Amino acid sequence: MSVSATRLVGLGIAVSALAVSLVACGSDDSGSGSGGAKKIALLLPESKTTRYEALDRPLFTEALKAACGNCELIYSNADQDASKQQQQAEAALTQGANVLVLDPVDGKAAAAVANSAKGQNVPVVAYDRFIENANYYVSFENEAVGKLQAQTLVDDLKAAGKTSGNIAMINGSPTDPNAADFKKGAHSVLDSSGFKIAAEFDTPDWSPDKAQAWMEGQLSAIKNGLVGVYAANDGTAGGAIAALKGGGVKPLPPVTGQDSELAAIQRIVAGDQAMTIYKAVKPQAEAAAKGAVALANGGKPESTTEKNGVPSTILDPVAVTKANIKDTVVKDNIYKVTDICTASFAAACTAAGLSSN
Repeated sequence: MSVSATRLVGLGIAVSALAVSLVACGSDDSGSGSGGAKKIALLLPESKTTRYEALDRPLFTEALKAACGNCELIYSNADQDASKQQQQAEAALTQGANVLVLDPVDGKAAAAVANSAKGQNVPVVAYDRFIENANYYVSFENEAVGKLQAQTLVDDLKAAGKTSGNIAMINGSPTDPNAADFKKGAHSVLDSSGFKIAAEFDTPDWSPDKAQAWMEGQLSAIKNGLVGVYAANDGTAGGAIAALKGGGVKPLPPVTGQDSELAAIQRIVAGDQAMTIYKAVKPQAEAAAKGAVALANGGKPESTTEKNGVPSTILDPVAVTKANIKDTVVKDNIYKVTDICTASFAAACTAAGLSSN
């Protein structure tokens, strides 16, 4: 997958999940169609996972400006609250949104939002997570994500000479339709791997704290035979690793992740986390923005396939380990080496060959 991502700033800026802002996207008239300036609503699900505010929001804003110079962006973040997201969608429709680009907190609840929008002749782009009856869907091959996570874990264990033992499985939120695909993909590898899934948990709201609490509760039963942890994303991975360290597990077993959060990349460099999944947000945001503009102007988005009858653009995930950090998130300018290699990670970065850009 060839990606040329621009580096984003402002990783530490707190963005109010309750605010709904209108952002003008330039002053020329490109892409405006016959009805004047179009309004595109981007509705993201939460901010605990850092990618949404640090990557998706600014990259979508940039892509929308490139695709439609005088479009306006209506932006909201639901703070992991499905009811709030429904209210934000209704507010966007009231403000005259021509298209909703919706990354749902709850897939089933989002289907009702989509039906309401379409009843008002407002198309819906399902962003990152699938929504029944959407007009267009942009995401990654989600079962492939789970397979890639699990296979990397199994390969890591076998490379260390392990062919049996306990694996703890920490899945994503039960309300996230993507989480079911990650889980299915992971099981397709782990169930026949020779390793035993000794305990499994579906993490409400993708909460790192809940993942940590669950892992802490499992340690007394599975600690002695624990050889690996499947964690569906970097937040739950961080929670699991905190629990393992707090429980005195040494050495740490390999732990998977997803989203290539900066903290996860640093944990990989330090040897605390085995891998993460890099999902290049820039092409995803660009496809969603272009699709939204096409729909706003009465056209059809470009798509590569279909999912449940919905025209879709599906992108490929990449596994990131210590060996290819430089060739993935650094090469694509998601992070600079100086972002990763702060003082506390300097020695580990040198050992990993990350001491210079």
